[in-house]
Amino acid sequence: MDHLCSEDDNIANGHIVMLPFMAHGHLIPFLSLARTLRWRHPNLTISIATTPLNVRYLRSTMASGESQEILLKELYFCSSDHGLPPDTDNTENLPLNLVGVLFESSVSLAGPLERLLSEISAAEGHKPVCIISDVFFGWSVEVARRFGIKCFSFSTGGAYGTLAYVSIWLNLPHRSTDSDEFAVPGFPEQCRFHRSQLHRFIRAANGTDPWSRFFQVQIALSLTSDGWICNSVEEIEPLGLDLLRNYLKLPVWPTGPLLPSSMLGNKFQSSSISRVISTERAGKKPGVPLEKCTEWLNSHRLDSVLYISFGSQNTISASQMRALAVGLEASGKPFIWVIRPPLGFDMKGEFRSEWLPEGFERKVTDSNQGLLVRTWAPQLGILSHKSTRAFLSHCGWNSVMESLSQRVPIIGWPMAAEQAYNSKMMVEEMGVCMELARGVENEIDSGHVKRVVELVMENVGKGQDMKKKAIEIGEKIGAAMRIDGGIKGSSLKALDDFVTTILSS
Repeated sequence: MDHLCSEDDNIANGHIVMLPFMAHGHLIPFLSLARTLRWRHPNLTISIATTPLNVRYLRSTMASGESQEILLKELYFCSSDHGLPPDTDNTENLPLNLVGVLFESSVSLAGPLERLLSEISAAEGHKPVCIISDVFFGWSVEVARRFGIKCFSFSTGGAYGTLAYVSIWLNLPHRSTDSDEFAVPGFPEQCRFHRSQLHRFIRAANGTDPWSRFFQVQIALSLTSDGWICNSVEEIEPLGLDLLRNYLKLPVWPTGPLLPSSMLGNKFQSSSISRVISTERAGKKPGVPLEKCTEWLNSHRLDSVLYISFGSQNTISASQMRALAVGLEASGKPFIWVIRPPLGFDMKGEFRSEWLPEGFERKVTDSNQGLLVRTWAPQLGILSHKSTRAFLSHCGWNSVMESLSQRVPIIGWPMAAEQAYNSKMMVEEMGVCMELARGVENEIDSGHVKRVVELVMENVGKGQDMKKKAIEIGEKIGAAMRIDGGIKGSSLKALDDFVTTILSS
């Protein structure tokens, strides 16, 4: 980002220690928050403390010389000590049955964190000004209290989805009714949630299972922190932020979008996506040459392409994959599909043509209707291209913010975590999403796929309305991180207010 100095830049000093959860979907927003803090307040010292392999991953994503501005600190962690495979420091290559073990093992980072805080205090002659900790690391509040420093929780999600996730885990409201629909504490009574929006782990939770024991304890501890930071924008989530503040009874600073500044202008009218590809994750080998991706997008007209991706840790069943393929082909709409082996197979393994209808890839390739990308695609670049019209997404919040910042409406297919709550909010509050399916347990019909894709992609009726609202929200997202006529956008104002708070306490 270009540095836009604030008047109080020169008084912004102190050391902040940041603690992300061990998953790429958390590490990247933490790094983005660190970058944004340094951009606004370059006198701050910021350390991101995480396990050795995650330090290595973060270092691979940083520009040359950036590690001198944002310090990376290793916290001792040996995965095999906790019943995990060797060299397993994050969720990236971990089977679902072991993800809970990784969550539980994270509590062991308390001791290494205490040692790090002591080392920083001894080296600098004073304690860090605060800890910014992942919501899942509630134990860090207790560490901060022992050191006499402030601790702030950082939610990498949006306000609405965060509140739903927190409240449902803490209260398990679906267990108090036989109905599929239920109220959630913190939300208006008329705002009903549905059992199908719950991941199977939380549907089965009863307060004594391992998932409940971890989440209920850690979230409750995070509620005792000194305030929350949220990767959102005041103007796009007025209801969610109001409800979250009322529930937490704590200050909440929405400091999003945590995206490169190059993503906050208009969609690209140029023929290249290389401007943003350098901002995306290092160490990811594209499933198709970047030049081919750009060339393919350039061959299609303005606002005509559907981009499809379920995130780096999700896939769908083989039968769902076939129905999606048939529906896409029948719609006639151009699409880029980031495709991985279906449920029950190694997601990192080789994709086999038998998982798709016979001849599907050849037909859509020959007709130039579809581009199938194995494993990974330059998502920011695709979303920012002028040809991209809509995004079929798992509704992870990072993807939501990337899409809406580019004025791209969403077809929702939530999978896990708070994704179904994000989808619900985008449908009911924002009007920028239409849900296609939920999870991997239910079958979908190719005819339904065709109808939804056509509806969202057409520039009339529902599709036109969704696009119009996505444009409005994209403009608000961009404005939140700008200074216009000397007036700070809401997220810059919130960020500066947060820094003033930690330095004056």
